[in-house]
Amino acid sequence: MTDLPRRKHVIRVKWVYKTKSNAKGKVEKHKARLVVKGYKQKHGINYKETFVPIARMETVRAVLAVAAQYKLKVHQMDVKLAFLNRVLEEEVYVEQPPGYEIEGVEDKVYHLKKALYGLK
Repeated sequence: MTDLPRRKHVIRVKWVYKTKSNAKGKVEKHKARLVVKGYKQKHGINYKETFVPIARMETVRAVLAVAAQYKLKVHQMDVKLAFLNRVLEEEVYVEQPPGYEIEGVEDKVYHLKKALYGLK
């Protein structure tokens, strides 16, 4: 936690709640995720690039075709959330999460070192 530097903007965060159910409709677990309101970021101030974890099916087919042609081994990895662990190059500051504000230092913000979900 730190004081917000002059001429820097703070990005708001919110909690997203989800209830997981089984096939019979019985609640299995409750999940909560802290996300950044990335749509509030301003180009040139809060971010430089947008990272989207999408692979087009045509690209996957082309890679598999080349691998088959050259008899290469193909390994699969789940990289759906790999961008979340990306070290940030920009200085990004977020507010204290709702419900977890620290009494006496409500004006302090978090300086992110790694990306949060929703960050552009």
